[in-house]
Amino acid sequence: MSQYRLPSSDFSQILSRFDWPTVFLLIATFGTWAVALLLPAVWGPVAFVLLTLALTLHSSLSHEILHGHPFGVERAETVLGLWQPGLFVPYLRFKRQHLAHHSDANLTDPYDDPESNYLDPAVWARLSKWQRALFRINNTLAGRIILGPIVGIFAFVRSDIIAARAGDRVIVGDWLAHIPGVILTLWAVSASELSFGLYLGACYAALSMLKIRTFLEHQAHERVSGRTAIVEDRGVLGFLFLNNNLHVVHHMNPSVSWFRLWPLYLEQRDRFVTRNNGYVYASYGEVFRRYFLKSKDPVVHPLWREGKD
Repeated sequence: MSQYRLPSSDFSQILSRFDWPTVFLLIATFGTWAVALLLPAVWGPVAFVLLTLALTLHSSLSHEILHGHPFGVERAETVLGLWQPGLFVPYLRFKRQHLAHHSDANLTDPYDDPESNYLDPAVWARLSKWQRALFRINNTLAGRIILGPIVGIFAFVRSDIIAARAGDRVIVGDWLAHIPGVILTLWAVSASELSFGLYLGACYAALSMLKIRTFLEHQAHERVSGRTAIVEDRGVLGFLFLNNNLHVVHHMNPSVSWFRLWPLYLEQRDRFVTRNNGYVYASYGEVFRRYFLKSKDPVVHPLWREGKD
């Protein structure tokens, strides 16, 4: 009994739609992660650096995956994204919240933008002195790198627990789907010579790296078009963020792959800079010089209208 085979021409058409640079980068990232786990214990510092870089890059690749890359087939990309070696954030939760974040009309809204760092003035008024101090420190780049991951994880998990207790089955399902990948990752770490502490430290360091990108990619602005930043960085950080530092380009063209963002930006730079009202930084070096120990924005949303929720 003969088996049906996909015609070679159809198969070639499917392959031609793949984002091959993304496929190869995924393979290289997984390979780097695996190499780090295969290193002997005495190479712990090297393994820590490799893991931090691989986990940072994997998070950026997960962002590509939820936007429909590299296959253009949502089910295949969901399967690919479900394994999150960074442990802390379930892919499906990340996907739902990030796609909601792409509703540009709600950008920086403390309630309707899941990625907003601003607080409602009424919420700020209820905070204790130590909580206010924590948020103020977290609003400097140094604070965001050091404290940002734990502040973000706590708020994220707390919010999901409240929603799950209120009967949100989607959130429960998203977390359950995350568990097999966590088990696989912890098994792989246990089979290596590296300690769990070192691995968790690398997971935290990767989140800290990502906080550099998210620190100022949005600002409160009366015009929606003026809320999204451009950081013209083509160095290591720009690569680890897969050019998402050209953030207004991404928001205006969310389906465009990471390796096409720079050509698109250079081709239409004046348009993008005009679009975002000149919210542009030359590099992450400039961002560090200006904001490492200084807050760029207030914690409270500066344009929040009283009574809005």
